[in-house]
Amino acid sequence: MSNGVRMNRKLEYYLSEVLLTAEQIQGRVAELGAQISRDYAGRDLLLIGILKGAVIFLSDLLRHITIPVQVDFMAVSSYGAATLSSGVVRILKDLDEVVEGREVLVVEDIIDTGLTLRYLRENLQARQPAGVRICTLLDKPDRRVVEVPVDYLGFRIPYRFVVGYGLDCKVHFRNLPYIAAVDQEKIRELF
Repeated sequence: MSNGVRMNRKLEYYLSEVLLTAEQIQGRVAELGAQISRDYAGRDLLLIGILKGAVIFLSDLLRHITIPVQVDFMAVSSYGAATLSSGVVRILKDLDEVVEGREVLVVEDIIDTGLTLRYLRENLQARQPAGVRICTLLDKPDRRVVEVPVDYLGFRIPYRFVVGYGLDCKVHFRNLPYIAAVDQEKIRELF
């Protein structure tokens, strides 16, 4: 069966259950935006979205932030072709903006082992910002290898491979408006 035929199936076929609905996500994102707006009022805030997974979360979060803010992006890799983090982090795209003396809020899709965010936090702190804080949509504490302080958290989820709302499985499923667990048996049919 060709890849084109496989992709004609509805995306939902490959999922085992919806963990977070679109409504739950949007409600929490609005709360986070309001909290960030209060906490950073009157400060020079730079949001750093971690590509590609955080782009949808960041876009929605921005619409709920009511203070002036700038945005930049970094792309990092710690997975390669795998579905589990290797712990080796590579910067694929660095920032365009200077962070020295500025308040930095890293916006991430998910914290798994913590290795990627620890690396990013240390890397950014070496650039002498006024402060570095972390905002993540999802946290999988069962997978944590190193602790990373999370300042703004959307949801804690169980150890499952999840997709949707920006998160992917081999570049598919990012466009789902909800977060769902992948059916490990069915997903093998896709790849």
